[in-house]
Amino acid sequence: MNRTATIERNTKETRIRIELNLDGQGQSEIETGVPFFDHMLHQIARHGFFDLNVAAKGDIEIDAHHTVEDVGIALGEAFKQALGDKVGVRRYGKGTMPMHDALASVVLDFSGRPHLVFNVNLPKAQLGNFEVELVEEFFTAFGNHAGANTHVNLAYGDNLHHIIEGIFKAFALALDEATGLDPRIQGVRSTKGTLE
Repeated sequence: MNRTATIERNTKETRIRIELNLDGQGQSEIETGVPFFDHMLHQIARHGFFDLNVAAKGDIEIDAHHTVEDVGIALGEAFKQALGDKVGVRRYGKGTMPMHDALASVVLDFSGRPHLVFNVNLPKAQLGNFEVELVEEFFTAFGNHAGANTHVNLAYGDNLHHIIEGIFKAFALALDEATGLDPRIQGVRSTKGTLE
């Protein structure tokens, strides 16, 4: 079974190409022009065991918003494409990650019905050229285009870098579990017989 996807998204604000292999080794090549965001995308690949290539050029001279949001859109579309008909897919996943002073968790469901709960109170701040408020924008864009119900929760934490990295690592763990295959699952994991 080939669980891969290649997505290209070109707008007047961004040009993005994503290559994803759900059954990879955690290898990644990522260049968005937003170094902190690149660091977070590497976490998804490494800790989710996905092979992930992301090449993005956006209007970062304005700010990083369009780039981060559009990468979220394209990555969501890549996961949706790579999951295909979702036959045999676990569907649900959860991850909890300690990162020094922070403890974050992500729970998700590739139900086909997007919804985001984001229980993280982030201040208006920047890490490099990355605006911290873009974390929620990324998860909104991803969930809407992957068809994922995503719950992001922060138990505690003080350092912004640790908080955000903990969230992305927890997200990687949840994605790894949810996209995994289980031989016990006949068809799709739903009493309705469909995931939409």
